[in-house]
Amino acid sequence: MSDAAQPTAAEVRAAAEAVKVALDRHLAAVEHRTGEDDPAVSEAFNALAVAAEVYDERLYHRYDEVTPFEIPDPDDSLPPYAGPEEPNALSVLIRRDYAVAEPQRLLVQAQRIADVEGDDGTGAVVGSSVHAALGVLFGEYEPDEIASRHKEFGLEEGDSTLWVAAAEELPEPGEWLSAPFDQADPQQVVCRFDVSAVFDDDLDADLDDLEEQDA
Repeated sequence: MSDAAQPTAAEVRAAAEAVKVALDRHLAAVEHRTGEDDPAVSEAFNALAVAAEVYDERLYHRYDEVTPFEIPDPDDSLPPYAGPEEPNALSVLIRRDYAVAEPQRLLVQAQRIADVEGDDGTGAVVGSSVHAALGVLFGEYEPDEIASRHKEFGLEEGDSTLWVAAAEELPEPGEWLSAPFDQADPQQVVCRFDVSAVFDDDLDADLDDLEEQDA
């Protein structure tokens, strides 16, 4: 959710009320369940999960606070963990996608960086080369700083993911540098963190469904 779409206090309150309603519905479904796989219980569980997620999202974006709720995701994309119980090493795999939304801004910023770095007259000339500009940008700043300042450099965020993968021991120095991502094994991943606009779209759709149910 962008800053422009920051929820109002009333919207946060409405989301909290929706959680209360969903809790009551879930309890009623459980109390009157007709069997182990009662669809009414599953539907109530899903509705509660959606309501809690909407509330958590709005609470965070309005007040920078979170809830202690963590609803398990039935569509988890990772296979069961099969790595060592007590890892002695770990690998952190990060991917962040960006679109070059404002090439001219990128070129200007990269040339500015090159000029400062080459104040002895040896700085790079970026010219109209986006390729050269990206090399200057990522050569000067750490990825985390670029992520926090991407708009300043004319970039637009796409999806991103971070995997924390367990290992028995560290590889030998230089062992994987020629193919750094070839050995990424989802079954070794201890945890992952994904950011994608698709989650916001899903959340908005779920909220619309929830509001239609309440109407």
